[in-house]
Amino acid sequence: MRRPVPEPAGAGQESVWDYPRPPRVAPSPERVEVELGGIVVASTDRSLRVLETSHPPTYYLPRSAFAADVLHAVVGATYCEWKGRAAYFDLVIPRRTAARAAWTYPEPTGGFEALLDHVAVMPALVDRCTVDGEVVRAQEGGFYGGWITDRVVGPFKGPPGSWGW
Repeated sequence: MRRPVPEPAGAGQESVWDYPRPPRVAPSPERVEVELGGIVVASTDRSLRVLETSHPPTYYLPRSAFAADVLHAVVGATYCEWKGRAAYFDLVIPRRTAARAAWTYPEPTGGFEALLDHVAVMPALVDRCTVDGEVVRAQEGGFYGGWITDRVVGPFKGPPGSWGW
């Protein structure tokens, strides 16, 4: 499969093709919020971004950024070749549940220890995620949890035909 042609990054932008592989974790001071059913269920200015070649950043929020009783652990796990075993949560508010919309790494592998006690959210499974007030666009494909903002350019892995990138 041919490697895609990276889009040129403008002033203040990052190209996901400049992100490393294996990925790295970078702190972010941006205001990150997650909304479900019209309620802000998580908010922080102390998130972490996982940056990986061809992927928009995935934001990991401190567990303490989530409202009380919103995170409900569910059965099942997946495995990431870089970060280890992921455990999942439903996001639950009185009027709504976003099934398996969040995940964490209870025992992150070497190099990803910073993700301990942090939770990522799949933007496509909640009403709205924002970064510094900008509404996030979900990474296509339903498998990856990248957050697309005007700050990053692609093309992004996820849509059909991009599995081999």
